[in-house]
Amino acid sequence: MAYSFPEEVLEHVFSFLKTDKDRNAVSLVCRSWYEIERWCRRRVFIGNCYSVSPEIVIRRFPEVRALEMKGKPHFADFNLVPEGWGGYVYPWIVAMSVAYPFLEEIKLKRMVVTDDTLELISKSFKNFKVLVLSSCEGFTTDGLASIAANCRNLRDLDLRESEVEDLSGHWLSHFPDNCTSLVSLNMSCLGSEVSFSALERLVARSPNLQTLRLNRAVPLEKLSNLLLRAPQLVELGTGAYSAEVRSDTFSNLTEAFSACKHLKGLSGFWDVVPAYLPAMSSVCSGLTWLNLSYATIQSSDLIKLVTQCRNLQRLWVLDYIEDSGLEAVAVSCKDLQELRVFPSDPFGAEPNVSLTEQGLVSVSEGCPKLHSVLYFCRQMSNAALVTIARNRPKMIRFRLCIIEPRVPDYLTLEPLDTGFGAIVENCKELRRLSMSGLLTDRVFEYIGTHAKKLEMLSIAFAGDSDLGLHHVLSGCESLRKLEIRDCPFGDKALLANAAKLETMRSLWMSSCSVSFGACKLLGQKMPRLNVEVIDERGPPNTRPESCPVERLYVYRTVGGRRDDMPGFVWNMDQDSSTFRVSPEQENGN
Repeated sequence: MAYSFPEEVLEHVFSFLKTDKDRNAVSLVCRSWYEIERWCRRRVFIGNCYSVSPEIVIRRFPEVRALEMKGKPHFADFNLVPEGWGGYVYPWIVAMSVAYPFLEEIKLKRMVVTDDTLELISKSFKNFKVLVLSSCEGFTTDGLASIAANCRNLRDLDLRESEVEDLSGHWLSHFPDNCTSLVSLNMSCLGSEVSFSALERLVARSPNLQTLRLNRAVPLEKLSNLLLRAPQLVELGTGAYSAEVRSDTFSNLTEAFSACKHLKGLSGFWDVVPAYLPAMSSVCSGLTWLNLSYATIQSSDLIKLVTQCRNLQRLWVLDYIEDSGLEAVAVSCKDLQELRVFPSDPFGAEPNVSLTEQGLVSVSEGCPKLHSVLYFCRQMSNAALVTIARNRPKMIRFRLCIIEPRVPDYLTLEPLDTGFGAIVENCKELRRLSMSGLLTDRVFEYIGTHAKKLEMLSIAFAGDSDLGLHHVLSGCESLRKLEIRDCPFGDKALLANAAKLETMRSLWMSSCSVSFGACKLLGQKMPRLNVEVIDERGPPNTRPESCPVERLYVYRTVGGRRDDMPGFVWNMDQDSSTFRVSPEQENGN
């Protein structure tokens, strides 16, 4: 059958395969299909920039048009990865600038992107259309100016949650006057003012613009002008939503929102003046996504707003919404699929809002389509978790963050093992789980027994012994990413389940009980893994081998040991009786 169709037919058939998993499966059927698939693969996803080299990717897929890649481990979002660890994209761009002249899309997450990188992108790929930099760092507005000036067919520029050094607010003026291709512009992460006249002209000449996310420096008085020039917007991120209360400003804003007949998503809302919230009432019924994660709106005003948004599918909000607001969501938003509730004051000793487990219970009872939760709170009970699990057995992502570590069930003072056990036992499709609170090895036994489809697990301040880690690694068949901090897991479970690590993308352990000696053994035992010890105290071999390391990062790779390790990272090379260092370390850098 492999030879029964012309190559052109198979290429057309393969084009309907959208997931990497399906494409990879097709390539394993026979040599002929392997060759056809590699030549028609246009999109490549790399979950770890050190899992493969640019040369291997280029050799494997010669005709790539779109690259998506991640760099630093997820725990970098919580400042657990030291500054200067790595994740540099420049070598990839250098290689691709030669091999992929027709590259159109680059999407990067948690990577170091310099101005030189952006300039090289802007001058190497003549039909470049999409640049997404999510939680990236290392570049300035000068680099953005290069992209604006040279990428004449740019469709999407998205800087979500990136750290950008603002050297000039005039980078938008570098978009040429004949640039009309823009579909999406997200500059919400920028801290300084941009040239509003340049922004206004760019918006006005972009008839296909669907997404516009402004930064905090864009004043509310200017928003109506932009909306009137882009009534076709589907997603809007406002700037500061505050101004002196004036009737003309309110009426202008109301008129501008009324003209936007296609809006489905709203975000932004920094520094909200509640008196201006009714100006957007005309679009509320059509919204499917509302991101208020930066909006300091009190519960009473939030209730008035969200009860008008009866078609919401995604809601991100600060804990100002309180239990009463989530009860209103449960009554009004029957299509809600995703809920994220963030803390407004995570470091405060006492709660500043009335948000408990009851708000989440209410949403689980009232929103039958809910399948994704991120919830920060200060208390939880086993009874509440059991109720949530029974109400929403189709949950696929459940992340609960109790702000104080090792907090027990506040009603019984028991560990929360039973509650999380109910989550993994009832939610058979669970893919991602983050746990907090007082947890023993028992909960990990539940996870290993029931969470057969779990792909990512985040653990902090949990467990009693190595047995907890053993339950997870030996039981979770689909696990791809495991990240652990401040847990008593050590050598025995890690070494006993070493083979499991080759089936995963990565393992991160920080402030645990893994010794330097065990890291060396793991590196020697598993040649297809990069076993990196991250320790800012100095070379780990200057201490006893039984001494725990600060951080351990293990990931599978076909690219071998990376050569850009900083002075605080050591690779436990399988061919070495000690460990390997990078050329930079050898040179004393």
